[in-house]
Amino acid sequence: MQQESRIPIVLDAGPAVHQSAGLSRYTEELIRHLSKDERLDLSLFYNSHSGHKLPYTLSEVPKQTRKLGQLPWRLGVLLSQLVRRPIFQQDIFPPSFQPLHQPSHPSASHQDTVAIYHATEHLLPCLPLPTVLTVHDLIFERYPQHHTLRNRLYLRLAMPLFVRRATQIIAVSTYTKNDLVELYGTPEEKITVIYEGVDQRFQPASALEIERIKARYSPGHPYLLMVGTLEPRKNHIAAIKAMLHLRNAGLPHKLLIAGGKGWLFDPIQAQVKQMELENDVIFAGFVPDDDLPALYSGATCVLVPSLYEGFGFSVAEAMACGTPVISSKVSSLREIGGDAAMLLDKPEDDEELAAQIRIVIEEPDVTKALSAMGRKQVDRFRWDTTAKETADLYQSIHNRWI
Repeated sequence: MQQESRIPIVLDAGPAVHQSAGLSRYTEELIRHLSKDERLDLSLFYNSHSGHKLPYTLSEVPKQTRKLGQLPWRLGVLLSQLVRRPIFQQDIFPPSFQPLHQPSHPSASHQDTVAIYHATEHLLPCLPLPTVLTVHDLIFERYPQHHTLRNRLYLRLAMPLFVRRATQIIAVSTYTKNDLVELYGTPEEKITVIYEGVDQRFQPASALEIERIKARYSPGHPYLLMVGTLEPRKNHIAAIKAMLHLRNAGLPHKLLIAGGKGWLFDPIQAQVKQMELENDVIFAGFVPDDDLPALYSGATCVLVPSLYEGFGFSVAEAMACGTPVISSKVSSLREIGGDAAMLLDKPEDDEELAAQIRIVIEEPDVTKALSAMGRKQVDRFRWDTTAKETADLYQSIHNRWI
């Protein structure tokens, strides 16, 4: 029988299985750290439609799977909320939880232990028990042109419903919380801001490791770095245009873009060709996680001129590696970078971006100060803190329901 002193938690591990970049990192690191919390009896659920497996770091955590096509699963989750039927309840919860998670609501006996379901991406099935929904961003509302039509239609119908039905919401930044309040009228008391984190691998790399990475990705040239999926909201276009100013000024730096191809990638490549910058811009594609700390450490600076970010992993990871960051001040980025980043007033202003890059390149005192402030700023964003605050939220919800 389940120990009454431990709270049964079922967490959606789907992003760690099927996705990459921020969502995957958030889910994997959260699970890895939550599994150490003795208050919790943690189990995982994911739709195994792609045939991909859990990361090896999570292999010891109990799991349940359901194999359903991605589109049927998404539509099924939405349908369950529309008709208010817990049609996936038996798939999601392991048999050992079944006697413990009957619809109990706040009137349940104090002897009951109530399971909690945590949706780590924007996909919350209807369940007769408390639920937590992590909201990473509402970019499809702010910049709808940066989503496919099908995804935009789905999220505009589903997200307000998921947000309304969740017992509690985790927002990964205060900016995301404010979006939820402004766009959906979500009560502030329903939202808890819990920042995402930076894992301990991200720290200044050794000179030897930096040289190995430079030889692999940018041999013979210093480089500026952008990290993240290639999609319009990352604003690669402004960075590419800034490179033309730097080349005309005789600076030898390359722009190294690390990340997989995303939505509307082709115009980015077309811009490089149009401006005849093929020798100045390096598309590295997906970079293995093990290479990222040295890649950050070896960069002259990291560019994050994004139009919108729910959190901004590349800002925090670059600061942890001691590398200066030039970031736009929109959405959550000012919040994450604080005074430790150089901030762009207008993220699409390539001349302003080029000018700030030149300050970093040409003024070593500025570079040194940014590096020191960044190492201090990033202490706010650690996965053990993320996990503890998440477990504390589970505890609070559980206490209200029993």
